[in-house]
Amino acid sequence: MNNQYEIAVLYHPDLEVDLTKAEDRVTKIVTGAGGKITAIDNWGKRKLMYPIKGQEHAVYVFYTVELPSEGVKKVEATLNITDEVIRYLITRPDLKAQAKAEALKAEKAKKAAERGDNAQDDEDDDSEE
Repeated sequence: MNNQYEIAVLYHPDLEVDLTKAEDRVTKIVTGAGGKITAIDNWGKRKLMYPIKGQEHAVYVFYTVELPSEGVKKVEATLNITDEVIRYLITRPDLKAQAKAEALKAEKAKKAAERGDNAQDDEDDDSEE
Protein backbone atom coordinates (compact mmCIF):
# COMPACT_ATOMS: atom_id res chain seq x y z
CA MET A 1 0.00 0.00 0.00
CA ASN A 2 1.29 3.46 -0.90
CA ASN A 3 1.29 6.34 1.57
CA GLN A 4 0.98 10.00 0.67
CA TYR A 5 4.03 12.19 1.23
CA GLU A 6 5.01 15.76 0.50
CA ILE A 7 8.52 16.41 -0.72
CA ALA A 8 9.84 19.97 -0.58
CA VAL A 9 12.88 20.37 -2.83
CA LEU A 10 15.13 23.42 -2.94
CA TYR A 11 16.89 23.47 -6.30
CA HIS A 12 20.06 25.37 -7.13
CA PRO A 13 19.03 28.96 -8.13
CA ASP A 14 20.83 28.75 -11.51
CA LEU A 15 18.22 26.16 -12.57
CA GLU A 16 15.37 28.69 -12.49
CA VAL A 17 15.43 29.12 -16.27
CA ASP A 18 15.58 25.41 -17.16
CA LEU A 19 14.20 23.36 -14.31
CA THR A 20 12.83 20.59 -16.57
CA LYS A 21 15.90 18.35 -16.44
CA ALA A 22 16.12 18.53 -12.63
CA GLU A 23 12.38 17.90 -12.23
CA ASP A 24 12.63 14.91 -14.58
CA ARG A 25 15.43 13.52 -12.41
CA VAL A 26 13.27 13.83 -9.25
CA THR A 27 10.36 12.18 -11.10
CA LYS A 28 12.65 9.27 -12.05
CA ILE A 29 13.87 9.00 -8.44
CA VAL A 30 10.28 8.77 -7.13
CA THR A 31 9.07 6.34 -9.80
CA GLY A 32 12.23 4.27 -9.36
CA ALA A 33 11.33 3.87 -5.69
CA GLY A 34 7.89 2.54 -6.66
CA GLY A 35 5.97 5.81 -6.25
CA LYS A 36 4.17 8.34 -8.40
CA ILE A 37 3.88 12.11 -8.32
CA THR A 38 0.29 13.30 -7.99
CA ALA A 39 0.87 17.08 -7.85
CA ILE A 40 3.65 19.62 -8.36
CA ASP A 41 3.61 23.16 -6.95
CA ASN A 42 6.45 25.39 -8.17
CA TRP A 43 6.92 28.49 -6.00
CA GLY A 44 9.80 29.83 -8.07
CA LYS A 45 13.01 31.45 -6.87
CA ARG A 46 12.96 32.71 -3.28
CA LYS A 47 15.50 34.14 -0.85
CA LEU A 48 16.65 31.72 1.83
CA MET A 49 16.67 32.60 5.55
CA TYR A 50 20.35 31.71 5.66
CA PRO A 51 22.87 30.57 3.04
CA ILE A 52 22.80 26.87 2.16
CA LYS A 53 25.81 25.47 0.32
CA GLY A 54 26.91 29.05 -0.37
CA GLN A 55 23.59 30.02 -2.00
CA GLU A 56 21.39 32.94 -0.94
CA HIS A 57 18.41 31.87 -3.13
CA ALA A 58 16.79 28.59 -4.18
CA VAL A 59 13.96 27.45 -6.45
CA TYR A 60 11.22 25.97 -4.25
CA VAL A 61 9.21 23.06 -5.69
CA PHE A 62 6.73 20.98 -3.68
CA TYR A 63 5.73 17.49 -4.80
CA THR A 64 2.79 15.45 -3.54
CA VAL A 65 3.67 11.79 -4.05
CA GLU A 66 2.27 8.35 -3.36
CA LEU A 67 5.11 6.13 -2.25
CA PRO A 68 5.51 2.82 -0.41
CA SER A 69 7.07 3.41 3.00
CA GLU A 70 10.17 1.38 2.10
CA GLY A 71 10.71 3.69 -0.91
CA VAL A 72 11.23 6.77 1.29
CA LYS A 73 14.77 5.76 2.32
CA LYS A 74 15.65 5.12 -1.33
CA VAL A 75 14.37 8.57 -2.35
CA GLU A 76 16.26 10.22 0.54
CA ALA A 77 19.51 8.46 -0.33
CA THR A 78 19.27 9.52 -3.97
CA LEU A 79 18.27 13.14 -3.25
CA ASN A 80 21.27 13.41 -0.90
CA ILE A 81 23.68 12.89 -3.80
CA THR A 82 21.77 14.84 -6.47
CA ASP A 83 23.79 17.94 -7.40
CA GLU A 84 20.81 20.12 -8.40
CA VAL A 85 19.12 19.68 -4.99
CA ILE A 86 20.56 21.88 -2.25
CA ARG A 87 18.03 20.83 0.42
CA TYR A 88 14.92 18.63 0.67
CA LEU A 89 12.34 17.57 3.22
CA ILE A 90 9.96 14.60 3.08
CA THR A 91 6.88 14.74 5.30
CA ARG A 92 3.58 12.92 5.68
CA PRO A 93 0.70 15.40 5.44
CA ASP A 94 -1.98 15.49 8.13
CA LEU A 95 -4.90 14.54 5.90
CA LYS A 96 -7.50 15.12 8.63
CA ALA A 97 -6.25 18.67 9.21
CA GLN A 98 -6.25 19.34 5.45
CA ALA A 99 -9.83 18.11 5.12
CA LYS A 100 -10.88 20.30 8.06
CA ALA A 101 -9.16 23.35 6.52
CA GLU A 102 -10.85 22.73 3.16
CA ALA A 103 -14.25 22.43 4.87
CA LEU A 104 -13.70 25.74 6.71
CA LYS A 105 -12.61 27.41 3.48
CA ALA A 106 -15.72 26.16 1.67
CA GLU A 107 -17.92 27.33 4.54
CA LYS A 108 -16.39 30.84 4.43
CA ALA A 109 -16.81 31.01 0.65
CA LYS A 110 -20.45 29.94 0.96
CA LYS A 111 -21.16 32.62 3.59
CA ALA A 112 -19.42 35.27 1.49
CA ALA A 113 -21.50 34.29 -1.54
CA GLU A 114 -24.70 34.50 0.53
CA ARG A 115 -23.78 38.04 1.65
CA GLY A 116 -23.06 39.00 -1.93
CA ASP A 117 -19.42 39.94 -1.30
CA ASN A 118 -17.37 40.97 -4.33
CA ALA A 119 -20.47 41.49 -6.51
CA GLN A 120 -20.13 45.27 -6.59
CA ASP A 121 -16.33 45.37 -6.28
CA ASP A 122 -15.92 44.05 -9.83
CA GLU A 123 -17.85 46.98 -11.31
CA ASP A 124 -15.80 49.55 -9.39
CA ASP A 125 -12.49 48.11 -10.59
CA ASP A 126 -13.40 48.56 -14.25
CA SER A 127 -14.27 52.23 -13.90
CA GLU A 128 -10.93 53.15 -12.32
CA GLU A 129 -8.78 51.92 -15.20
